[in-house]
Amino acid sequence: MAAIDCGTNSIRLLIADLPEASAGDSAPLRDVSRRMEIVRLGQGVDQTGMLAPEAIERTRVALADYAAEIEKSGVERVRMCATSASRDASNAADFRAMVERTLGVPPEVVTGDEEARLSFTGAVRGLPADAEPPYLVVDIGGGSTEFVVGTRAEGVRGAISVDIGCVRMTERHLHGDPPSPAQIAAAEADIAAAVDRALAAVPGREAATLVGLAGSVTTVVALAEGLREYDPSRIHHARISYEQVAEVTADLLGKSSEQRLAYPVMHPGRADVIGAGALVLRVIMERAGMPSVVASEHDILDGIAWSLA
Repeated sequence: MAAIDCGTNSIRLLIADLPEASAGDSAPLRDVSRRMEIVRLGQGVDQTGMLAPEAIERTRVALADYAAEIEKSGVERVRMCATSASRDASNAADFRAMVERTLGVPPEVVTGDEEARLSFTGAVRGLPADAEPPYLVVDIGGGSTEFVVGTRAEGVRGAISVDIGCVRMTERHLHGDPPSPAQIAAAEADIAAAVDRALAAVPGREAATLVGLAGSVTTVVALAEGLREYDPSRIHHARISYEQVAEVTADLLGKSSEQRLAYPVMHPGRADVIGAGALVLRVIMERAGMPSVVASEHDILDGIAWSLA
């Protein structure tokens, strides 16, 4: 099957085979291909309420490449989910028509609740034994962050999506390069208010383990671990402390986008928004009282794939 996750900042593809039924409930998908392109679909949506034509075109180019690989791989089932930016946009019909022309199937503009549940499904399967349930899974995207609490055995206890993604917070507050202390303080206050609302809506402070998803989290982990190249095998299920997250966040917010690009693990399309993404993670850990975070390379993309089983 093929799963496509089109978010505010990136579009990602997973082509995978399901494990054999005899492999058990914890068996992973068998990856054929995992790809990611930064297309910034949500460019300016927070201010204009519309998807920019150039952003739709960037997404079309990446999606056409994915469609060719899907056809070449002999995929039997395809599901594409579009998240925060295309929920918010007044011209979402233009985006939908482009996807149907390019991919041959319509995108599903999932609700924040469904986005959260898909992320949880992808993230908790295969967590290591020292990751004690219940879990608070946070998926820090470009336009929104999903909070999900639950266990593998019982499923989701509560889920909510709030509009504090790394692109949205950068466009709303962090206008300097690097941002000023006043801009950082404004962003932090905005994030803290949203995080408190989320933790009041779901039993996040009752969770034993914080699991962090998506590029902001995995990049912070790569920086905290001092990796010389981006290595998913070393990032997946790595655990870092609050103190490490705080140190990386302060470093990123004190640097310009050009200086951040000097880090070998930094994706060029993430350098301008990673400071906001790291700040979201740091504030979540503070408000939820979490001493550490476990990173997962498996997330909503894997959840979409499992939904096709």
